[in-house]
Amino acid sequence: MQFRHPELLWALLLLLIPIFIHLFQLRRFKNTPFTNVALLQKVVSKSRRSSILKKWLLLLVRMLLLTGIIFAFAQPFFAEKKALKNKETTIYIDDSFSMQAKVGGTTLLQNAVQELIQNIPKNSHFNLFTNTKEYRNKTIEEIQNELLSLNHTSKQLSFEEIKLKGATFFSKNNDTRKEFIYISDFQNRLGTIKFDSVTNLENHLVQLQPDVSTNISIDSVYLSDDNIQGTEVTVLVSSNSEGENIPISLFNNEQLIAKSAAVIDSTKRGKVNFSIPQNKILNGRLNSTDNGLSYDNTLYFNINKKEKIKTLVISDTSTDTNFLKRIFTEEEFVFSTNSIKTLNYSQLETQNLIILNELKSINNALQTSLKTFKSNGGSILIIPALETEINNYNQFLIGLSNTTLLQSIINEIKVTDINFSNPLFKNVFEKKVINFQYPYVNRYNKIKTTEPSILSYQDKSPFLIGSNGIYLFTAPLNTENTNFKNSPLIVPTLYNIGIKSLESPKLYATIGNNTSIDLAIKLATDDILKLKMNDYEFIPQQQSFNNKVNLKFFENPIKAGIYSVIDKKTAYQNLSFNYSRMESNLIYSNLVNVKESFKSSSIGNLFETLQKDSSITELWKWFVILALSFLILEIFIQKFLR
Repeated sequence: MQFRHPELLWALLLLLIPIFIHLFQLRRFKNTPFTNVALLQKVVSKSRRSSILKKWLLLLVRMLLLTGIIFAFAQPFFAEKKALKNKETTIYIDDSFSMQAKVGGTTLLQNAVQELIQNIPKNSHFNLFTNTKEYRNKTIEEIQNELLSLNHTSKQLSFEEIKLKGATFFSKNNDTRKEFIYISDFQNRLGTIKFDSVTNLENHLVQLQPDVSTNISIDSVYLSDDNIQGTEVTVLVSSNSEGENIPISLFNNEQLIAKSAAVIDSTKRGKVNFSIPQNKILNGRLNSTDNGLSYDNTLYFNINKKEKIKTLVISDTSTDTNFLKRIFTEEEFVFSTNSIKTLNYSQLETQNLIILNELKSINNALQTSLKTFKSNGGSILIIPALETEINNYNQFLIGLSNTTLLQSIINEIKVTDINFSNPLFKNVFEKKVINFQYPYVNRYNKIKTTEPSILSYQDKSPFLIGSNGIYLFTAPLNTENTNFKNSPLIVPTLYNIGIKSLESPKLYATIGNNTSIDLAIKLATDDILKLKMNDYEFIPQQQSFNNKVNLKFFENPIKAGIYSVIDKKTAYQNLSFNYSRMESNLIYSNLVNVKESFKSSSIGNLFETLQKDSSITELWKWFVILALSFLILEIFIQKFLR
């Protein structure tokens, strides 16, 4: 038993007062003569013994009465040691898309919010945060309406991020009891769920699970074929169970233009193809329905008018350019060649990619024009000549990249290494190629550079380097020096250099990923582009050049859909954004082996346990009742005990 005011127990010393009164009470006896003293002697003796018994009973009752009163004022109680500490509570609620799964007809998120409102003490202050919002030192009544209106978000913090963010809500006071409550479905994508063994936090995990763990997801779409008859659009679909026929509808704006079904195979994946007219501008929307998550039942995409990439090759009159013309075809590129002697310099600023094809030297006028071209967002590919003037090239390279040509090496060497992580080769190879027909060169230049290597020789020195629109081969590509023209590497390498010079919009972009898009638009000086969908609009990060505008996306947009790219007067084209499908696989973590934590399957059970741990059994009322009982007993003794 513990006391809220133990200092009042000193009042128990007051119990000495009734003892002293009863033990040292002095009475004066008056002798009264009576005729028959002998007859009354026994009566007097008997009455005195009854009086002493009554006094001792009254003493005992009064001491117990006083003790009850003192104990009542000292406020005794029973409680666990941790219940006496001040408590800090922080709650994390997962509001990611996986919490759209249903339980009892409502989503996991809605169910979690309702249970929290019902079970958390009304007057207790706590901290709460989600993947996108946070509330500090609030009561449930203060944030109830905001919690009820919580929307699902595409952002999902990892478990480590949740722990680190939650720790910032607690004070540094070691004398307080700190409770951290995690409310989530705990999908595997949160990462490893682990707590430090040395911590002053009480971790409570509430794993919410849906009634049915099945889900259908439209994962992606791509153009699989483009021919005279039309364009074939392939849609990839996934599901938790095989053998299903999943109906997929294709809309152009609000018009239904096709409908088909995807059959889920043993890999729990399926696909469906749609044919659309060639060169048709399409604001596409793919729809399916299921009882699982709803966010991945719609996928938006755009087929816009494709801007051709303007490519100019500058070479000597005798240099072969046919291999470049075969790669930069007229379907996607506006390809032109020009001799350095007849070059029109005003033509440079309208290009997207300029290729210096085996020039022995670069005159000062061309150097100046190319540096201006690069600063305006253009891309340059440099293929050196056999007899390159090294000092002249270095003068040009110093102004563009941190690269210097050192010396020419005459020695046959093979090109063996591919930097598969380089953006040029993204989605080019299904797997890393270890053994292929290695091209060779007979003569190449040693260089000093900080630029990343894209292709390398067998001695790890670079064959092709480049980044940010500047690319340099260290060897000529003519057939006298190398067989690289016959290598399967030449097409994806040069083609992707061309494609990267104008980052045309893809079918769609994924929200939350770093995305860069080039639009072949020339804006006025003070004009800016913005993206708009219905009432939601935003201004992306952008940089305007002579022949294009580069847009970058990361934090915005936050909603999936088809956005119009507009300025003050003109709507240029549409861009589509979709949520990541990371949460579509409903695979959950097993929390059984998670140590240093308390696990619960419902919020109600958790708060019932926490209430018991924090409960204090007050005893002062019982001592008041006990004191009143002794008071009544004293009255009874005084009145009825003779």
